[in-house]
Amino acid sequence: MDTTPEKIEKVADDALRITWSDGEKCTYPFRLLRQICPCALCKDEWTGAQILDAESVPKDLKSDKAELVGNYAMAFHFSDGHTTGVYTFEMLRKVSPSS
Repeated sequence: MDTTPEKIEKVADDALRITWSDGEKCTYPFRLLRQICPCALCKDEWTGAQILDAESVPKDLKSDKAELVGNYAMAFHFSDGHTTGVYTFEMLRKVSPSS
């Protein structure tokens, strides 16, 4: 499983698509990304248990901005004001919903 993105694009107001270098295309709804946020506010740093109640994330959540973090991750500015999660490409590939 390759974790190198070849192309990253916003495909709708509510989703991001990554084409991985092995040709796999995955579409990530922004709501899903927010629900699995790996930051310390959303996930227990010691146990890895999710703290965030996934159902509390608005159904119409969008991302106002997405940016690369080095060559290994992405960060998102969600429409609910949350901006602290860093999503590694390895993490994104593991949770990849194919499109």
